[in-house]
Amino acid sequence: MNAAVLACLVFAVFALGYRFYAGFLARSIFVLADDEPVPSRELTDGVDYVPTRRHVLWGHHFASIAGAAPIVGPAIAVIWGWLPALVWVCAGTVFMGAAHDFSALVISARHRGRSIGDIAGSVVGPRVRTLFLIIISLLIWVVLAVFAYIIATLFVSTPSSIFPINIQIVVAMTLGWLVYKRRLPMFVPSLVCYAILLVSVFYGEAFVAAVPAVADVSVMTWVWLLLLYSFAASVMPVWLLLQPRDYLNSHQLVTGLAVLSAGLVVLRPAVVAPALNPRPEGAPALIPFLFVTIACGAISGFHGLVSSGTTSKQLDRMTDARSIGYGGMLAEGFLGLMAVLAATAGFETSADWWHHYSSWGAADGLAAKLDAFVSGGAHFVAALGIPFETARTFMAVMVIAFAATSLDTGARIQRLVLAELGDAYHVKPLGNRFVAGALGVGSALLLAVTQGNGQGGLALWPLFGTTNQLVAGVTLLIVSVWLKRNGRPYVYTLVPMVAVAIVTAWAMVGELMGYYARFEELWLLSLSGTVILALDLWILFEGLRVLRSVRPVAPGAV
Repeated sequence: MNAAVLACLVFAVFALGYRFYAGFLARSIFVLADDEPVPSRELTDGVDYVPTRRHVLWGHHFASIAGAAPIVGPAIAVIWGWLPALVWVCAGTVFMGAAHDFSALVISARHRGRSIGDIAGSVVGPRVRTLFLIIISLLIWVVLAVFAYIIATLFVSTPSSIFPINIQIVVAMTLGWLVYKRRLPMFVPSLVCYAILLVSVFYGEAFVAAVPAVADVSVMTWVWLLLLYSFAASVMPVWLLLQPRDYLNSHQLVTGLAVLSAGLVVLRPAVVAPALNPRPEGAPALIPFLFVTIACGAISGFHGLVSSGTTSKQLDRMTDARSIGYGGMLAEGFLGLMAVLAATAGFETSADWWHHYSSWGAADGLAAKLDAFVSGGAHFVAALGIPFETARTFMAVMVIAFAATSLDTGARIQRLVLAELGDAYHVKPLGNRFVAGALGVGSALLLAVTQGNGQGGLALWPLFGTTNQLVAGVTLLIVSVWLKRNGRPYVYTLVPMVAVAIVTAWAMVGELMGYYARFEELWLLSLSGTVILALDLWILFEGLRVLRSVRPVAPGAV
């Protein structure tokens, strides 16, 4: 099977989904209108509530949701074959993930830009708000540990990426200073800073040759350093690092997708992986673990936090929600597609693929799965005439940059969630950003360094995927209750909610059985997984009870 043909087919499905299904949701379910009031105009404050042009907000939203998860998840999931991964990325994105992001954005915009966790208190009940905040905190806790491990693994496997990533931090802080202190417009300086970042990729290998000691730093040492960095990023002003780095990453993501796509068209490689590999040695069952392994490549609860946390406050017109919410997730699905193809068609022979995927822990576990995307994508990029090692560094930098964005954003959101919980329960020290930040990052460090060795990323990943999709299920439940209350059809959000709830609960139970079998080694994962599952079932029970009893207060109104 030709990988370029598969890419064209999935792209066509995405286009049809946006044209017809997104249009149906916008017109018939949420009834969006250009003249509908939006929070950015009603509550304009120049800080959080700012009317933003559609293409600018799309870029910001896309960069915020497009972390490393849609790359890492598919790169692991192709162990079950390319066909299941491709079908789930395609169908899951169109009918579940994009609908989830879009609906979270709309419902938040119709609640004065409030977060989905806060809206849960109004729609379902105050107790659900607290429970949901706890699950969100646990999700971000796992996110911090997982993505620190991912970055550390890539630093060890591709040390030439260390120099460009550190250059990105420097140029991002410089960009923040130029924009906010020197009052320069962001676009032109950001292009200059991004050009510097691209040039630094060509000097990554020279840096390792000049400072060979960096290639000997262990994964766990990098995890410590990265989480200490994330603590610093979480407490410094948002304009100094997080915002400019996010903007630079939007340039990088567009460039990366464009270069990968161009290389794919030029190379037109054959897929050397099997279409179906249902029982890999040591791997969990294809169903349900395919769905939670791919995670953000098809549906992500984290996206609902972004849609309702920042994006909804910047909508210029309500009708922009379709292109930003639904369209943004389609772009992430395209990134997931590229990850599937790079990890199945980026190898020269079938034997090379089996070297990476003969078992769940083959070729050193997570490192091999990440290398499958980095090396596979590098083959696509090298087809454009770029030296392979430079192309490999470029791919590694792309993954690390997105993972670092998730690390930065996650640490900051965790600090804010802990502060909100502290306020609710009168724990005053959590109101201090240094205390809350240290608690959030410190607990993630405990999770990262105690749970598994060598394959720790693979041990953590299923818990991340299940928790992430449990949050998505709760978000869809809240939207369903709101739609029913407003006299609108809610089956289009309720069916995905039920599917996500069943699959993720099934996966969590299966994962917990494995954790408890190795309790002495994975005690923290065992306990945290049990708490997450219990909280989710509690929220689902409360939400479904409300959904069953609620009556439309204003039929046909939204």
